[in-house]
Amino acid sequence: MLHIGTASINTTPKDWEGNTRSILEIIDAAKQQSIRLLCLPELAISGYGCEDDFHAPYVHATALEMLLHKIVPATQDIAVAVGLPLFFKGAVFNTIAFVVNGTLAGLAAKKHLAGDGIHYEPRFFKPWPVDTVSTYRVRLADSVSLEVPLGDLLFELDGVQIGFEICEDAWVAARPGIGLAQRGVHVILNPSASHFSFLKTHTRERFVVEGSRSFNCAYVYANLLGNEAGRAIYDGECMIAHGGELLSRGPRFSFRPWVLTSACADVQNTQVKRSRIASYTPALDNNRTIRVAFSPKVQIGNNDPLPEPMTHATQAFATSANLKAEEFARAVALGLYDYKRKAAAKGFAISLSGGADSAACAALVYLMAKFAIADNPQGFARSTGLDTQRPLREIVSQLLTCVYQKTVNSSTTTETAARTLATEIGARFHVFDVQPLVDNYEKLLTDYLGRDLTWEADDIARQNIQARCRAPSIWTIANVEGYLLITTSNRSEAAVGYCTMDGDTAGSIAPLGGIDKDFLLKWLHWAETEHLPSLRTINVQKPTAELRPQTSRQTDEADLMPYGLLNYIQKAAVIDKQSPLEIYQRIRQHARSYPEFQYEDQQLYIYIERYFTLWSRNQWKRERYAPSFHVDDENLDPRTWCRFPILSGCYKYELKQLKETLGLLDKY
Repeated sequence: MLHIGTASINTTPKDWEGNTRSILEIIDAAKQQSIRLLCLPELAISGYGCEDDFHAPYVHATALEMLLHKIVPATQDIAVAVGLPLFFKGAVFNTIAFVVNGTLAGLAAKKHLAGDGIHYEPRFFKPWPVDTVSTYRVRLADSVSLEVPLGDLLFELDGVQIGFEICEDAWVAARPGIGLAQRGVHVILNPSASHFSFLKTHTRERFVVEGSRSFNCAYVYANLLGNEAGRAIYDGECMIAHGGELLSRGPRFSFRPWVLTSACADVQNTQVKRSRIASYTPALDNNRTIRVAFSPKVQIGNNDPLPEPMTHATQAFATSANLKAEEFARAVALGLYDYKRKAAAKGFAISLSGGADSAACAALVYLMAKFAIADNPQGFARSTGLDTQRPLREIVSQLLTCVYQKTVNSSTTTETAARTLATEIGARFHVFDVQPLVDNYEKLLTDYLGRDLTWEADDIARQNIQARCRAPSIWTIANVEGYLLITTSNRSEAAVGYCTMDGDTAGSIAPLGGIDKDFLLKWLHWAETEHLPSLRTINVQKPTAELRPQTSRQTDEADLMPYGLLNYIQKAAVIDKQSPLEIYQRIRQHARSYPEFQYEDQQLYIYIERYFTLWSRNQWKRERYAPSFHVDDENLDPRTWCRFPILSGCYKYELKQLKETLGLLDKY
């Protein structure tokens, strides 16, 4: 019987002492639980998000120093797998140190590097060739060194064979687990840094459980936790499966620095089952097996109970019919908590307009405090200096300042909605009248132009003046209070540049930047039902910037197009890389599935042309957006996901093709 542990860790890039302290705490807790084999996440010593500093020699040296002088001595009576970057023969490799009973037994190297989406591993690391083993010389002192095996390794501890699939290794078709199974592996460890994405948990569970079944072994999965380096959020999901059965699963989105999960697996039974499989053909070349004198197995007598596994109750939201909404709330709440904590900020400031976007941001700060206190009240108190025994509204009042900044175009509806929400969550709320500032700027420009500004001739300019007049005051509040300024822009606005640079985009973090407005509006209805009834005052409104006179009845969708259509075009253009003509044909082909898209050809052309023109002209805005959280594969962040030239042909040729096809050359 083998008692196995897996742990999630909230690491920070190059926080050597903090990361190592968490690792040592986990090892100590594991030994207290009688765990004999422990798997920790990928690059846990250095942090996963070191970026180009993975090329810095001191980074490799410091990671190795922490491993040899801090972690290895703490592994008496336990086997531990922990990740670090390793410099070898002029290249950097992503490796897992396998430390057994106070000795570095070897270093397994990652074979398949994640190089798509937000991952840039091939920029930093080299893939280790399959079936290759080398020797790494570790300098212990000036005249003392140790040679350890490095590469595609299989370790054997008292007859228990242990192999590795390191994160991306398990996501490719030619998984290393196939070869490991042929070599008779009993346990596969998967130390990972797998970023959160909506519903990704289902995919992870499938390859963990199916891997344990098809490879006939125990499969152990460890993942990072929290907002590690600014944009990617890690949900901390850890799993242990054996023979096609999920034995144990850790909680996701924890606010604790680390979470340990364990289970007992009958690895001897693995051998019996495998021997009965007619299709199993063993690989008889075991030259790459590293044998270590250590018994990880727990000897159980007839009357001895099994070691108590460290399991976790299934979180209530895990089986929710609204799982995507729950995941968004918890992922962004955790992301904001870590962003504030690691940036040493005291709280948040929001220009609360009484509309959907700013209301969602305020609600997420409230949920951040609510979830963090419920999960880790001591840690929350340490990081904020606040008494968690006080009512939640009082705590939020120390973390969030909201300002409603009105002009003559603002309505009592939005002011009331902003005040109602701020009151329910406990945020400090203020009303600033910025119309005198707007008037002063318009007078300056009237003098410069030699004429009055009019809505007919200067529509966009007059809207932008209002948006920019709101930025200085809320920025100053954030500076004075030591707060982070939240910008409220969402992905749909980013796609078409429906924002004012240095106005409503001002801020240091954009929690909504990774999601579209269509989803956000649905999420607000969910949040109203589940958490904040005052959001009803937001949800009954049609989204509007309130930058034109109220007599114009300005709405976002009238300025742009229906959000559902905008998101459909965006996904087809950005994710599926379709041309304007292909998107038109796709909409027509799917007309039955999307009855709301029943537009005349001329109107549909106007919307498609508007999207592609605005998308092309506003790439420079996307380059300047505040950092946002990555929550799905439709992100538009050009620094981590979606690259597009700042200057381009603006789809003029492609739009002309569509216009010709529709016979609109002379009509539009």
